[in-house]
Order: sequence, then structure tokens, then C-alpha cells
Amino acid sequence: MIMRLVIATHNQGKLAELRSLLGSRIPEITSAGELGLPEPAEDGTTFIENALIKAHAAAKASGLPALADDSGLCINALNGAPGVITADWTKRGMAGITELVEQMGTAADRGAQSVCVLALAYPDGRSEVFEGKVEGTIVWPARGENGFGYDPVFMPNGHSRVYGEMSREEKSTLSHRRKALDLFMAYLERADAPV
Repeated sequence: MIMRLVIATHNQGKLAELRSLLGSRIPEITSAGELGLPEPAEDGTTFIENALIKAHAAAKASGLPALADDSGLCINALNGAPGVITADWTKRGMAGITELVEQMGTAADRGAQSVCVLALAYPDGRSEVFEGKVEGTIVWPARGENGFGYDPVFMPNGHSRVYGEMSREEKSTLSHRRKALDLFMAYLERADAPV
């Protein structure tokens, strides 16, 4: 069982979310921000590469197992963009989302994937990767007042509402992050999972 874990983030919201989800399984959770660790350059070309960069940097600097995530939106009509640079678009708020939708134009394929990769790295260099993906559709105009980033335009398959119209609790049960976390939790349950 992992007794102490570093969440490789400086984002207090992400830390609070992960603490609430993992606190019953891992007794002591801290963050890269709380430890004053530097943020590494996320120069990977995939979600997996970027998550591993962050996790390994935090594990090496802290001497503790570290969990990092990288997530984003991959739009079929844009050949998988914005992908690993989703945050660059969503930091601009609705203007960034509007520009993405305008780039799609009248494309018939409005399919998209919401992706989250969690990477767990140990100080000795070992690592594990857990990927969660939700298939969905980009809708326009934007809908709902909840959530953040691309939540107002992403509708998961099998649902009639976008994330932005769902409560935080409802979204958390079917999100890409939840799927990745479920895989991570199953890993923690395994008897042979390293400490």
C-alpha cells in the first residue's frame, strides 16, 4: 500500500479533488506545490509523455511516489487537436473554445474524445500509466453554466446534456478523470502493487 503520495500539481483545485477521492486509500497526500517543487516543462507530444514527465520529476525531487495527470480534448475534425495543448485554448475561456469550433467549420464529424492519463512514478524510476477516455460529440452553441474549459461544448455519448449542464457529482461519475482514477484505484487494490 502506498502510504505517502505526491500529487504532481500546483493547482489547488486539482489537489483538493484528488485528495477527496484518494484520501480514504492513501493516508498522507501532499503536492508538488506544497513541497515547493519546480514545474517541469511539459514538452511531450502525448498525454502519456507529459503525465510521465510531471510524475517522474516530482518523484525524483521528493523521494516519494508521485501521481500526475495530463488531460485534454481530441476533436476528430481537427485530426485530434487540440490534444496536449488543450489547456492553452481553455485558458482563453469561451473565446478559445469558440475559435476551436470555428476551425471545425461545417465538418460532418463532430466526434471528440475527452482523455485523461494518470501516471504514477516511483523514486527508483518505475512507473505505471492509467488512461481514461470518454467518447462524445462537440455541440454548439455552448450550453450550461457548470464546469470549466470545454465542458459547455462536450456531450458524452449516450447523454443528452453537455458536461456544463451536469452537476459536479454527475460529471465526476462518468468523466475521463474518473475512468483513469478507477484504473488507478484497482491498481492500488492489487496485492502485488509496490509500496
